[in-house]
Amino acid sequence: MTDKPAAAPKVSDDLVPNIPIYFAVGLIAGAVIELQICIMRLFSIGSWAHFGSFVVSLAMMGFGLVSAIMCVGKGFFDRHWKGVATGALLAFPVLMIGCNLIAQQFPFNAIFIVSDGNQTLRLIANFVLYLIPFLAGALFLGIVFLKAHKDFGRVYFADLTGSGLCGLLFLFALYLYPPENLILAPLVLGFAGCACWFMALDQPRALVASAVITALAFAAHIYVPPSFGLKKLAVSDYKGVSYARKFPDSQRVFERATPFGYLEVYSSSYLHFAPGLSDNAGFNLEKLPQNAYLGLYIDGDGPIGIIRDLPADETAYYTYLPMIYPYLLKKDPETFVVQFGGGLSASVALKNSAHVTVAEGNPAILDAFTNEKVLKDFTGDILHNPKMSVIGYDGRLYLAYTDKKYDVIDLSLADSAGLSNPGGFAIVEKFSYTREAMRSYMRALKPGGILSVTLWNKEEPPKSVMKLYSTMVAAARDVDEKGIANNFFATSTYLSTATVLYKAGGFTPDEVTKLRKHSAAMSFDELYSPGYVFDDSRTAETLKGYQAQIFGSGEQGAGANPAGTAAGAPDAPMDGPAPDAPSDAAPTKAGESEVVPATTMGRIAWHYLINGGYDDIANRYVFDSRPLTNSRPYFAAYVKPGDLSKTTDRLDLFQDEWGYLLVWATLGVALGAAMILVLFPLIFGWRTIFSNVPGKGRAILYFGCLGLGYIMVEVGLIANFILALSNATVSASVLITGMLVFSGLGSFVSERYLDRAKSVMPKVFLAIGALLIGYGFLIEHVLDLIGTLPYALRLVCCFILIFPPAFLMGFPMPTAMTSLARLGKDHMFLWAWGINGCFSVVGAALVPIISTSFGLTAVLAVAGCAYLIAIPAFFAVLLPMQGAKPVGAG
Repeated sequence: MTDKPAAAPKVSDDLVPNIPIYFAVGLIAGAVIELQICIMRLFSIGSWAHFGSFVVSLAMMGFGLVSAIMCVGKGFFDRHWKGVATGALLAFPVLMIGCNLIAQQFPFNAIFIVSDGNQTLRLIANFVLYLIPFLAGALFLGIVFLKAHKDFGRVYFADLTGSGLCGLLFLFALYLYPPENLILAPLVLGFAGCACWFMALDQPRALVASAVITALAFAAHIYVPPSFGLKKLAVSDYKGVSYARKFPDSQRVFERATPFGYLEVYSSSYLHFAPGLSDNAGFNLEKLPQNAYLGLYIDGDGPIGIIRDLPADETAYYTYLPMIYPYLLKKDPETFVVQFGGGLSASVALKNSAHVTVAEGNPAILDAFTNEKVLKDFTGDILHNPKMSVIGYDGRLYLAYTDKKYDVIDLSLADSAGLSNPGGFAIVEKFSYTREAMRSYMRALKPGGILSVTLWNKEEPPKSVMKLYSTMVAAARDVDEKGIANNFFATSTYLSTATVLYKAGGFTPDEVTKLRKHSAAMSFDELYSPGYVFDDSRTAETLKGYQAQIFGSGEQGAGANPAGTAAGAPDAPMDGPAPDAPSDAAPTKAGESEVVPATTMGRIAWHYLINGGYDDIANRYVFDSRPLTNSRPYFAAYVKPGDLSKTTDRLDLFQDEWGYLLVWATLGVALGAAMILVLFPLIFGWRTIFSNVPGKGRAILYFGCLGLGYIMVEVGLIANFILALSNATVSASVLITGMLVFSGLGSFVSERYLDRAKSVMPKVFLAIGALLIGYGFLIEHVLDLIGTLPYALRLVCCFILIFPPAFLMGFPMPTAMTSLARLGKDHMFLWAWGINGCFSVVGAALVPIISTSFGLTAVLAVAGCAYLIAIPAFFAVLLPMQGAKPVGAG
């Protein structure tokens, strides 16, 4: 009698999804999305940068890592799927709360990454800690995909739809929870997903365990930090609000959490906002306003100055602010203030105008100044002033579509409080300052009307202001090519502010004389005016000096020597007004050597912008000074890509570029990690898993293109939609919701075309590619128009705009994955999911690099091309295993 061979281990039956399981998938996927947005908010409030690509990369990296492990260990996960899924769900709340709490005790501060080696370790620690909870969520979803692979389209529908709807739900959580408790939103949602799963699988003990663990995690987050002196949310000591909190008499007088930002207002005798205030104010005014400002901080950034309602005997103070310039020439003008902010520009305008129209795109700010007693009392209820009208959306959008014309349009420090902050300032869209916006402002002026733009000028070498100058001149040439030499007047104060005046029709000689006299009286540095005589002898020296200072041996060239008279010194610089200008404005030879290089550089820029040849100056200048556009609306990203290699041994000089440099570092890490995770299953399973699977290379290309293209569309459109929605968090929530829900619908519908995949999918890819490339060129104009509508209608229109590409983008992934499952390519099925996730990591990091270098139009164009490249690769996915009939052959 021969022994019978041992029976092979029995493999568990496949999971048959039902309604509770679909809900479980949707809710857990939603908790993962909410966790992503939550971490973005924590970074935004605690650091300068929102680290959006960093967080998206973390989540996608989690999916890539889990899929690689599951691919190699498929047999184990196939046999023990219930236990693994249970363990992942029970661990999710513990890891979510625990890792976040630990990470907050070791915050990363980019400012010190060069001087403090521990910052690198802190960055790695943050990366690992925030990655871990995503691994638990990804493991559960991976198990469901594995065991329900033949119904992948429907499970994927639940995954995407649940993610999208829960992302939208998170907007309401931003009203309910203060920032330090936002982590509770995905915690509660995760428990709801656990409950659905354990009830569907009839596991009452696991359900009870999940309830107890979630309750303990909830309690730990609420009670452990105060009991042990731990931080729930670590805010950098170098962020604006941290300074306000440390003032001896600091008092928070207002606080509100909203989707439009976490608003805080502080009072202190130490708050002296006064941007660009002339040093001469202290000498010439008998009485300076006392306790004149409150500080408004949005997500910890600021202060945005809220000025007290000044009595008549104190309003002479306004004369010493740069915002006064247009009112020196215009008596009782009709004025438009592009952005209300804290009300400083509106206050100056009210004291000098017949009527003021003010716009504000942040509903939370308007609501606070309209309804909060502390702010109404402090400002004299400014928004209800009878001379004031309020526009409840972005001023740039209103001016682009209104027929009204104004004598004065003011854009002073709008949305720019952090432009010059050091320490990893984020790559953030600034649409109020783009060429298109400036063009709208200029066209909304009455004949002889004045546009006044004041911007922070805290950088040496100058950066933001160089982009401002080139943007305004480019817009002026668009409006009227002729005579722009007479249209501008520009001044600055060293390491303070710069102000540019544009007058429709040009300044008269008497007006120029009046402006020059005022500049001299304020000790402001004149950069350009009609008739200004420019001495070109130091241009080459200044440009070479900056190159030597930043990228040379470390010794500053003569042209970049920062020594000299401080900004605002009464002595005139090396060049100056025309010879027939008033004698009190004429330069002196004694003052030539006292000009700081930043002032000289400003004069060089204006001379060549007006007279031609600026492209050559911009190419020779040490930093990127191209105009801002709606496609490339970034003040950040000053370092030219070609100079990146030169920064590695002098990173201490680029503290205000950390946000941009870290994006490049993130891309490098993403490429390396993606390569490792993609090849990991291939290395360990070549002979046993993949040796007989045809079309592996093209399959990598296919799923890589899908991952790259989808995430680039998602992240790129988030930036685009700020045009209409005026807020990054709302834009992200709306875009993520729309993309995922509509892609989920596409996934659900795609099952009907599975048998005709060979003929249908190429058409779908062509449609996606055409839509994305077309959106790249047209969407900004559509979004501009949508931005003028009531906010609720804006949301509806944005969802409608998202639907066509998102719906079609829901087809490729489930069609291919279901095909792999039905062909019996189970390992390839898991590997493909991981490839998609890994290339999503790369795409998320690639978006800010492409957008800052080439524009948001290029982001959508690249994504569209990725879908087009996937067409020939798609057919490799349909190649059958030996002896099997191809899928989609009909």
